[in-house]
Amino acid sequence: MRGPVLDREEYIEQEYFFRVYRERLLENVPSQEILKTISEEILATTRLPMAIDFMRAEILHSGKISTAMFRLPHYFAPFQAFVISRAEEDESRFEQLTALKILESEAHFRAVSPSMPGLFIFQFECIARNRLGYGEGLKAMMADPLYSEEWSRWIARLAGSLGERELAEIVYGASQHLLNRRSTARSPAEKAAAKQEEGSSSPSPMALFGDQEGRIAKANIGRDPLYFFAALQRQLNYPAVPRSSQAEADENKKLPPFLEARLNKIEQRLKINEMEVKGGIDLTRFYKQPDGETPKLSDLP
Repeated sequence: MRGPVLDREEYIEQEYFFRVYRERLLENVPSQEILKTISEEILATTRLPMAIDFMRAEILHSGKISTAMFRLPHYFAPFQAFVISRAEEDESRFEQLTALKILESEAHFRAVSPSMPGLFIFQFECIARNRLGYGEGLKAMMADPLYSEEWSRWIARLAGSLGERELAEIVYGASQHLLNRRSTARSPAEKAAAKQEEGSSSPSPMALFGDQEGRIAKANIGRDPLYFFAALQRQLNYPAVPRSSQAEADENKKLPPFLEARLNKIEQRLKINEMEVKGGIDLTRFYKQPDGETPKLSDLP
């Protein structure tokens, strides 16, 4: 059963709750103590204090807050409970701090400028970037109260399309931009091209994404999906997905491309110098082999 869309003040208090919860975990405060004290800070006119009390009772019983969130579908969206449950799995590499930061950003988006395309892109990027699992993730998204019935049916069909087509192509097929191209196509060549795109992109009966989203999606077909997400965030102010501290640290360790190219050249020169010291370069290694292939310098010992 799909829950209702909450009032704006509920999402504002949720954003505060997830942020303070994360900050106090960083200070090594136990979750039981956090849930015990934070309910007094939440606005009493909202239903969040009652939800926090239920979460505290559940964490004392099972050690998890996700079970309480799943049992409160009239207050917490299924995707919120899904994200926390993935972080609380025993063998999960998905950090709870990252999950709370994601829910904080999502609650802020719901309170400030909620839109179905923006929420879909945000949730889908969360699943893709953190490898949370498309099967369960799409089911949780489909039951979100913010989506209309048309959106829920479209998300339900995505599970069978992701393996065949990339996300940018799917979004383009469900955009107003494709419908505009079909309606304005005049010449036979333009009509044939629009018809071919219609067949390859499997457009929705109605446009779920706007014209600008369709333009960005069309420009990113065949490219890394992360570029597609980043373009939507730059151009349309879509919410950015928080990244884990470990992922940010790993990215900071990477060398710039020009430094990697330089190091490869230095490595090849060192190989040549070592061969000269050992008695010269054996040019027969570069002769064509019977199979017609020429050995590469990188293959040399």
